[in-house]
Amino acid sequence: MTSPDNATSSKTRSRLQLLLVAAFFLGSFGIAASLFFGGWKPSQTRNIGEMLDPYPDLRELALKQADGSDWQWQPAERNWHVVFVAPEGCGEPCAQMLAALQRVWVSEGRHAERLKVLWFGEVPAGAPEFAGLVPMQPSPALAAKLPDTARPDALPAYLADPNGYLVLRYAPGFNPSGLRKDLGRVLK
Repeated sequence: MTSPDNATSSKTRSRLQLLLVAAFFLGSFGIAASLFFGGWKPSQTRNIGEMLDPYPDLRELALKQADGSDWQWQPAERNWHVVFVAPEGCGEPCAQMLAALQRVWVSEGRHAERLKVLWFGEVPAGAPEFAGLVPMQPSPALAAKLPDTARPDALPAYLADPNGYLVLRYAPGFNPSGLRKDLGRVLK
């Protein structure tokens, strides 16, 4: 039989243990909530491209494919989209960019079917064609939403999610392997 003092100390110890567990849980939750609602963001992320904030919404734009048919975002298919706007008279720099984007597409292997390259503007003559390439008509409304204006000497690219939001920007002169690494994370 236990004495009343032992029973009281056992209950006190159990209550203290419960309070300690609750304090650890709520304390870590409180720290995380204060960081999130305080606006703190990590100084470095895993993605190579620059995260856009806010994400430009492309769903409201009336985009057309080069053949004149309407472009529809299809989130259920879970396709990601590389968005590229070719400036007029781009020539060789655009041909090199398209070749680089084709290599990125091929490097995705079995996941390549979930990647579309939306090429706005004239497709360079003699450029490689591949299943993921979707030639699009130039869109001034799209160009107005982009943070950069493409020039033959400065060709940025963008990554759009399946829902039609631009999420990442790749600055002019970007290394295509960085785009490939980012795509490797999202296409899995």
